[in-house]
Amino acid sequence: MAQLNIRKDDCQLDFLSLGALVHRLDPGIIPFRKARNFEVHVSGGEYNVSANLSDCFGLKTGVATAMVNYPIGELVQRSVREMGVRPFFKWFEHDGVRGPNIATVYSDRGQGVRAPVVFYNRANEAGAMLKPGDFNWGEIFGAGVRWFHSGGIFAALSPTTSELILEGMRAASAAGAITSFDLNYRAKLWKTIGSEEKGQEMCRRIASECDVLIGNEEDLQKGLGIEGQDVESKSKLDPNSFFGMIESVVKKFPKVKLVATTLREVHSTNRHDWAAVVWYDGKRYVSPTCQLDVICRIGGGDGFAAGLIYGMLNGRDPEQALRLGWAHGALLTTFPGDVTMAKLPEVEAFAKGGSARVQR
Repeated sequence: MAQLNIRKDDCQLDFLSLGALVHRLDPGIIPFRKARNFEVHVSGGEYNVSANLSDCFGLKTGVATAMVNYPIGELVQRSVREMGVRPFFKWFEHDGVRGPNIATVYSDRGQGVRAPVVFYNRANEAGAMLKPGDFNWGEIFGAGVRWFHSGGIFAALSPTTSELILEGMRAASAAGAITSFDLNYRAKLWKTIGSEEKGQEMCRRIASECDVLIGNEEDLQKGLGIEGQDVESKSKLDPNSFFGMIESVVKKFPKVKLVATTLREVHSTNRHDWAAVVWYDGKRYVSPTCQLDVICRIGGGDGFAAGLIYGMLNGRDPEQALRLGWAHGALLTTFPGDVTMAKLPEVEAFAKGGSARVQR
């Protein structure tokens, strides 16, 4: 077994993510077919982790992404600045009619027995046009980066985005950065550019370059082709079968040193049971289970990833890092939007077993 070799020298960035930025339209509990107004949230699975690590945890973070020169691009840039994330943009010019565009995500919050509904407009998306050679990795990593991260949704946007992730992972490893990948396997997305089999092939290639994998049992099975139990017929809070798959994961991907996932049992849209697990250096770690009163579930997994990564970068032991991820992911579901509104003392208090009693 092996541990993560995290840089301790002075680096330009603690954390850099590679992915596509999107803007999410949120009508709250109202279904879109009846909506009259909505909030706009700036998001993107990879960016969310950078934003959380900057705003809540105080780390120096960046995002490598596509940016379009038009008003929606300006709206997105403002949010990135507000979260304290340093941008590395590949610029695209909008033609005034068709794009390229910053993708739109439509997502109501649901309520009670009514589930949230999510759908997309990713047509002519600038993020999907990103390709190897678009970023000067030598310059970026030459200034020092401790951790590099990407994810499966960005990988599935086009044939070139997966290749760009591989290029970034290799440059990051050569420069001494930890590499992580959130599988986030979406069969529908992979089908738009080929097939589920193509998606599995690309996810396996990316996983072979990673130190850290984040993904649940379904991600490991469908994204990496790891055999496991039927995820639909078992408790979502049972960590044993997840841990049972890890031996196969590290055998197929020997560079992987840490694997983590959240465990969520959904009783209704607003009531979830929540836990998380980590496998690291051959040892198993399991968080407590808590009940969540959910305002908006979008981004909870990215919240977990951010807390976990902060803990590892900050020299916490794996148990503490897991608790920080579990606590931050839980708190993130109590806010609207995709990125954090939590403060580090709140996360640390909940990670230690804090309550929701009024703070005076």
